[in-house]
Parts: sequence; C-alpha cells; structure tokens
Amino acid sequence: MSTGLVPPLSIEKTQPGYRPLEGWSANDAIYGLATLVLCALLTQSIWTLYIRPHAATILGQAVIVTNADKARHAVRQLRSIFVILKDYEQETSITLTLWSFLLLARQAQAVRRARELLARDFTHAAEERVILPDDARSFSRVLENLSPDVRDMFLPRLLGVALNRFGATRSVQDAAEAIRDECEFEVSSYDAKLSMVRFTAWAIPAVGFVGTVRGIGAALQEAQGAMGGDISGVTLGLGVTFNSTLTALVCCIFVMFFLHQLQQAQDRIVLDSRTYADRKLLRRMRAM
Repeated sequence: MSTGLVPPLSIEKTQPGYRPLEGWSANDAIYGLATLVLCALLTQSIWTLYIRPHAATILGQAVIVTNADKARHAVRQLRSIFVILKDYEQETSITLTLWSFLLLARQAQAVRRARELLARDFTHAAEERVILPDDARSFSRVLENLSPDVRDMFLPRLLGVALNRFGATRSVQDAAEAIRDECEFEVSSYDAKLSMVRFTAWAIPAVGFVGTVRGIGAALQEAQGAMGGDISGVTLGLGVTFNSTLTALVCCIFVMFFLHQLQQAQDRIVLDSRTYADRKLLRRMRAM
C-alpha cells in the first residue's frame, strides 16, 4: 500500500553536479592529525638535540664586560636566537606554525589543480554553437566520462549543475541561478576547510601569552633575590616573557599573511570559474 510519500531525490555519483559530502572531510581529518604529529616530532627533536643544548651553553658562558668606571662584571648573551627559542612556548608556537603551513599547502595545491582545469574545454563545441535544452544531456555525458577525481572538482561540477538545471527547467535564468548558488557553496566550502588554520592563527598568540604569564610569575618569584642585588633570576623570567611573545607574534604574522594569500587565490578561482561557465556555456544557451 502506498503511503503517498515522495522518496528523496538522489543524485548518482557519476552525474555532473554531484557533491561529495564526506570524503574530503575524512581525508582532511587524517591529513591534519598526521601532519600535526609529524610537526610535533620534528620540532621536539630539533629543540632537544640542537636548540636547548646551544642555549644552555650560551647561558653558561658569561662575557666579562668593563664599563666606564673600570668595573668588570659578567654579562650573559640573552639575545642569542637559541636563548630566544629555547622555552616550551616558543617550541609550541613553531609547531603550530609549521602545521598551519602544511594545511595551507594542501589547500593551495587544490586551488592549483582547479586553476589548471580552466585551460581545458569541457564543452567541445564551436564558439557559434547554440545549446538548446534538448542538448543539455549530450553535453552532460562529456562531463560524466571524466575521471572521478576530475569530475568532482569545482569547474566540472559547476558546468554539470548548470546543464542539469537548464535541461530540467528549460530556462537560462534558472541555469544562471544554479551557477551562482554553486559558486556560493564553493566559497563556503573553502571557508570551512580553512577553519583549522584560523584556529592556529588564534592559538599561536595565546601560547605566547601563556609564556608571558609564566615569565612574569618566574620573575616575581626571584624578586627577593633581586632585593639582595642578584637580578639574574628576574632577568631570565622577563626574558621568557618577551621571548615567547615575540616568537608568537612573528609566527602569527607569517600564518596570517599566507592565509590571506590563499583566500585571495580561492576567491579568484571561483570568479574565474564563474566567468568560464558564463562564456563557454551560459551565453550559448537558448530556450526555444
């Protein structure tokens, strides 16, 4: 007995305009976790084997300085790059920065692949060829015959959505709206894939501020010794404060710069793909 309910519309994976729902998110999660572990192991090895031993050697070698009064006193080389980077907050900031670069590199590679498709002709029609609603299916077959990795990319998906809408509604305006909606969906998808990089851009300064609080606390604990004339403990504590903040802010600047460069490239690929669909497909459509 029929219930009168209409089954939900399903789109085959081989049909143009099909959007993969979960494949990219699972792959991104695996890639993000693997690269985070790799960056953590790399930085931990460098800091353990190279940075901290050199910092300890520099701090243990005081330089004798003679001032104008002929008084001689020992001075530590606290501005060495090894001393600046030796603490755990700086190591964490560098780890998050390297991780951000790897996440950005993956998205940049996807943008590069998408831009390469702009040089291909997916319609295989002459410039003067008019596309009628009855021709939409034949043009869609060209997209269906593409390899799965190419068919699921933005430009073929954009063309497939426009052709499907045009063939179903026989309206050029509806096809144009389908192209606009698909471009908005792609922009939202790009934005969602960069959410973890935005988190690291926030987390890096936060880690620097943690080092600031820890350094101030260490300096205050040595205040009693400073009253007795030994200010070395206060100096080291304040060094942690400024070094962690300096490292975090510099790392954040680099991450934000490359993040905005990638966002600019993503916006350009969406606009160029929309222009491609307009010139190669939409302008040739005629509703008879």
